[in-house]
Amino acid sequence: MKTGLPRFLFLLGKKVWARAAVFTLMAVAFALAAGFIGGLLPFRLVIDLGQDSVGSILQIIASSMLAVTTFSITAMVTVYSSATTIATPRATQLMVEDTTSQNALSTFVGGFTFSLVGIIALSTGYYGDHGRTILFVGTLVMITIVVVTLLRWIAHLSTFGRMSDIIDRVEAAATTSLTAYAESPSLGANPLTGPDRQGTRVFADKPGYVVFVDLPMLDRAAANAGVSIQVVATAGRVADATTPLAIVDGEAETDLQPSIRRAFRIASHRTYEQDPRLGVIALTEIGSRALSPATNDPGTAIEIIGALQRVFTATLTTTRDVDVDHPRIWVRGVTLEDLVTDAFRPLSRDGAGILEVQMRLQKCFAALAATAPDQAETFHAAATLALRRSSTRLDDADTEILNALHRRLRP
Repeated sequence: MKTGLPRFLFLLGKKVWARAAVFTLMAVAFALAAGFIGGLLPFRLVIDLGQDSVGSILQIIASSMLAVTTFSITAMVTVYSSATTIATPRATQLMVEDTTSQNALSTFVGGFTFSLVGIIALSTGYYGDHGRTILFVGTLVMITIVVVTLLRWIAHLSTFGRMSDIIDRVEAAATTSLTAYAESPSLGANPLTGPDRQGTRVFADKPGYVVFVDLPMLDRAAANAGVSIQVVATAGRVADATTPLAIVDGEAETDLQPSIRRAFRIASHRTYEQDPRLGVIALTEIGSRALSPATNDPGTAIEIIGALQRVFTATLTTTRDVDVDHPRIWVRGVTLEDLVTDAFRPLSRDGAGILEVQMRLQKCFAALAATAPDQAETFHAAATLALRRSSTRLDDADTEILNALHRRLRP
């Protein structure tokens, strides 16, 4: 789990503007460096160029890159809107963080900036013979990079934002967060299974979703104060006037409470980084929307059940790390029952009248129960609830088919 500066750089790298800014600065730096880098070479590099040939090429690149950049931004915005409409708004942040689209946009912006700076520098007589030659070579390199990126971008657009692409992205995010949770449900702290500990409750300055808890920072604050701390508002929970961020054993000194609050990152919207439940909720929302009367797409709901089965299979087969890295911190992990409820209850409810969806649910529960025999009762309870819901919506023949599938789960 990244914390401190590595985490800041990791989050910064997911921003479109940050990547575009880096590419732009690199393009400007190279365009300006061409004016004096020739003098540093141990040999003379001069190519006989036609009158203003470099400037003409740069003007073509500048005009084309401006058009391609505009097109790329329009395509990306369309994909974001489509993901919100056909899938779930929770998937939009995954589309925004797509590295291929970010690299394409950044390359086009960088190419435009490189050409613009080169044209301005040529018009002011900034380059000598060496500089013009190096600028020409750099322009050829830039053209190669732009063409390769454009070809990749065109190929990427054939699948970017399609339903299958969105499901794959949400599934990958859910698998990453859930396997990390399965490996360490208490985030490297002491697991708390009983009632909340007694002590001083520390509340957030403003209400919002907890999206990240810096356990190392919290452990250092607890060690310096000589106390132990229970984390109440884990990632995904709302911190408000009724739900404290943490509970400190004993009296929490005035200077300790700000240190505790700094360890919690609170935002208006949930993120996938440390939240084990958001991924399965997003997948289920896609399936529920597909089952709505306006959409009526049971096939997508069946695909979602398959994706959820893969996510839970990866989670159930993950080896748990029992080491405690933060001995002064206590954390209550999310239960498997809560995760199963988040994932399958909406699908069993909204697809209660569709036999194919209910059959896929029963088969999924049977497979998951066989994957984790110790947790089979949880999946058996979910299957029984789904069967009870469907029995009021299906006819006797369909109900008997489901009963036959359901009997496979019974011990």
